[in-house]
Amino acid sequence: MTDKKSLKLRGEDAAAAYLERVGICVVERNWRCSAGTIDIIAWDADTLVVVDVKTSRSSGKGVSQVVSAAKSRQIKRLAQAYLQYADLEETGWRYDRVDLLVISDDRALLRHHRDAFNSII
Repeated sequence: MTDKKSLKLRGEDAAAAYLERVGICVVERNWRCSAGTIDIIAWDADTLVVVDVKTSRSSGKGVSQVVSAAKSRQIKRLAQAYLQYADLEETGWRYDRVDLLVISDDRALLRHHRDAFNSII
């Protein structure tokens, strides 16, 4: 496994563990369809949560950036595809982002942006 893939997997594992600790139930990881991939799909009470995980070893690598219009459109397409796939079209959903900045092999700073479309990241 390449270092980049390993870093991404470790970040997703840490994000999923964090979400579970704060009471958000992870139900899917790396869900794929023709529109792309959703890193984590979870439930926060009765709200479906589409989670994008960004992991970096350097603070200059783009962690904590504003969600671009193109990325926003892609996430919305992916969320709609999942809702249709899971027969949940009438379900409310939100987009969260988890940023991890790796400090050492066993430490990282984690920042959870709830409802990231409606906040500056």
